[in-house]
Order: sequence, then C-alpha cells, then structure tokens
Amino acid sequence: MSAEEGTEHKAKGKSRVLQVIFGCGRIGYAVAKELKKRGLDVVIVDIDEKKVELLKEEDFIASIGDVSDPDVVNKVKREGVPEAIFILSSDSEVNMKAVKNTKELLPHTYTVVRAIDPADKEELKELDVDVVLSIPDTAARTAIESLEKVKSGRKAKELISIIETINELGEGKGKLGIVVHDSPDSDAIASALALKQIAKQVDVSADILYHGETGHHVNRAFVNILGIEMRQIEGEAELKEYTKLALIDTSVPGANNPLPPPPEGNVDIIIDHHMVNTNGAVYADFFDVQKDKGATSTIMTNYLQELDVPVDKVLATALLHGIRVDTANFKRGAHPCDFFASAYLHEKADKDLLERIEAPPMSTEMLNVVGDAIINKRIKGSYLITNVGAVANRDAIPQAADYLLNLEGIATVIVIGLCEESACVSGRSKDIRVNLGDAFERAFNDIGSAGGHATMAAAQIPLGIFSGLKDKGTIIQLVVDAVSKRFLSVMKEEQRE
Repeated sequence: MSAEEGTEHKAKGKSRVLQVIFGCGRIGYAVAKELKKRGLDVVIVDIDEKKVELLKEEDFIASIGDVSDPDVVNKVKREGVPEAIFILSSDSEVNMKAVKNTKELLPHTYTVVRAIDPADKEELKELDVDVVLSIPDTAARTAIESLEKVKSGRKAKELISIIETINELGEGKGKLGIVVHDSPDSDAIASALALKQIAKQVDVSADILYHGETGHHVNRAFVNILGIEMRQIEGEAELKEYTKLALIDTSVPGANNPLPPPPEGNVDIIIDHHMVNTNGAVYADFFDVQKDKGATSTIMTNYLQELDVPVDKVLATALLHGIRVDTANFKRGAHPCDFFASAYLHEKADKDLLERIEAPPMSTEMLNVVGDAIINKRIKGSYLITNVGAVANRDAIPQAADYLLNLEGIATVIVIGLCEESACVSGRSKDIRVNLGDAFERAFNDIGSAGGHATMAAAQIPLGIFSGLKDKGTIIQLVVDAVSKRFLSVMKEEQRE
C-alpha cells in the first residue's frame, strides 16, 4: 500500500464518508435524493446560486462553485472523505475537466460521469472513469426492460386465466394434461412441474404426460431423487381424458411428442424456448415461445415470480437443474434472464439434492454404448461420425455425443443408433461457424424429422424397407453411409455460402 493510500485509509477511519455531486440539474437532484434516502452523506456543488439555496432548504450540504475548477475538489476534501463523485453537469467540456481534476487529486475515488455527446464515451473510458452514464442509453434500456416486465406480467395473468377455465369446462372436475416431448429431459420435466404448481394455485388438477422413456441416467436420477410423478402414455386415446392440454418445451404437436400433428393436434397452451418454423399450422389459445431464453425453466420461473406462486425446495431444485443443463452451465445460449432466474432459485434449492442429481453413477449399458461409439468412430477434419449399433435406450445416443465432443481436435460429433423401427441421430457441436439445428433440418427433414439449435440437434429416420433385414450390421452400415453423405454434403454447401 502506498503512503497516499495509507493516509486515505486513516482519514476514512476518522472522517465521514461522502457522496459528492458536481452539477445538480434534474439528474443530479434525482441522484442526490436517492443517496440521501439510503442514509448516505451527500455534498453538492453547483454554479447556480438560487439552486444551491433551494438545496440547502432541503437540508443538503450544498455550495456554489465551478466544478471544472481544481479548487472545488480540494474544498470537497475538507468536508470529509469522498467515496464517489458523480459528475453530472449538462456541459461536456466542464465534465471532462472535472474528471481530470478528480483523477489527479482523488485518484482512488469512484467516478460516475455523464456523457453528453456519444463521442465522449470513449475518451471517458480512456480516463479510467468507473461508470459512464449515457442518459439516452439508460432511458432506452429502462423503457425496454419496463415493457418486458409489463409483457411478462400480462402473459402470466393470461396463462392462469386459461387454466382457471378448466374446472368450469369440466363441471368442477376438469384436468390439465401437461405434455412433454418423448424421452423428456430435465428442462422439460422441471417446466412441466412448474406449470402443475401454477395450476394447483387455482385448484386445477394436472398430470405430467410423456411417451417413451426417461432413459438418460441423469434424467432418471432427477425424477427419482426429486420424487416427480409422471404418467407414461401410449397414444392419443389417453389424451382425451383431459379437459385442456399444454405442450411444454416443445412447440409443434406430433414432433417428438405423443400428440397428433396439426390440425388435429392443436393444443390449448404452448410454452417453449426453441423457435420452430411451423408455417402457421400450429394454433394455441396461449402461445409463448421465447427464443432468447436459454431454457424453458427460465420462462416458467418468471411466471412463478409474476404470479407470486410459492416455490418449494423440490421445484426450485428441479428448475435450477433444468436451466443449468439446457445452458450447459451457462456456457451455451445463456441470456441474462437465465442468470437472474438461477439466482432466485439458488436461494430456495436443496444443494445436496442437486449434487446427487448432477453426479449419478454411469450404468454398464451406458458404458458399453460409449465404448461402441469410440470403436466405430470415423474422423474427417474436425468432424467425428460414429455409430453405436442397436440400442434399447435411445437417450444413450446423445450421451455418447456429449462424451465424444470432449476429444481433442473434435468440434462436431454425430452419433447414429438403431431404435426399433428408426435410425436415431444425435449431434453436438462447439464450432461457432456451425448451426447444427439448421444443418440437420436441411440434411434429414426430407427423409425423416429433424431439428435443434446451434450446438445440439437430433433426427429420426424411419428404416422403411430396411427394417425387415435381420442383419443389423448391414442396416447400420447403410444408415451410417447415408447420414454421413447427407450431413457432410450440407456442411460443404454451408462453407461455400
């Protein structure tokens, strides 16, 4: 610590700590009132004599002075120890001189400076100003954030009003069916659990419905440890038991979920964070797809907050895990809202349960699948394409893709497996030049169904006439050749574009 710093620290122990405002127009006055409301000592300097008198009448410590004059800084130092100086005059040149004086005479004091001209911003940053305040930028952000808050509140009220009608339609015994995609992941399950809790607040009973299996070992641990009740359904007939249906973490009926495709498969509520081109074919009374969010769990957390719905430790743990998984611990597609939602949930979540969910043991079956993926790999540049043969658990395919993406020199992984009557393809990428979801749609949509987003994607391709072949080795080789050719062809086209 320098002698100057040591002297300043001693002074702070003896003198009062000040918040100083240079230039007290409308903005300076608003800042002064807010600081005073927080119980802080405020000293104001302004060149307008009448303004200073009015400030004194309001019990502010105020004095007349030209804030661009170095003597003003020395005068303030005699009042106490300035912790922060807010330089807020409406004159760009005056503010710049005040900054230079402050930096020379009080180098360790925090500085907040109003930028009058957009060109001032860079110069102020070069002067090592702590906060550059641009009123137009701040006003624009505030306006947009306020509008988003209003929209979010209105959407939440709209959602609960639709759920409230269920008992009326069901003559007091209505029920909400919350449908998630086949073999659901933790984001889908947690989001469905949140919607079930919202329905509970208006005395509406709800079931979480899924088709397939929760095959991923982390997802199985997630459901089992948290004790989440879900109903496995086989087809459309069971859906008729419900007064209204909600589709969560997927936005197209019939696309990797047990609903029939549009127009027969239209549902009442759709909430997702993946925007899919539906060509106007999908309709819902409540439709909310927020593609800027990293997880549907974030959207549902915002609803819970807006509606003031109680969040217990199980729901908080589920939603926090859902956000962390879908954003790859905030490294993939995370939005500031994901961080804010996580901060809210972190206080309520059970950390021990979270640790048990996120580090479950790997099954022998999963180990064998990863082993097959390693043995059968083909590497072409930064692309790795492999197959795992016939698998009983289709969730083992994306798990193998996640594992292989850690290999040195590999930026994109494609894993192929046979699941009953289809070939299942899973892709993972960390190449910023690749949008894997778009690539999968272009490569496989005309022979099956495909989709995803920039870093992860999936496709299902019916085996058709090949499903009758007894030799699974021949089938997988034909599929691998076709998938590899189509995918690499699309990637070459993208590179030419």
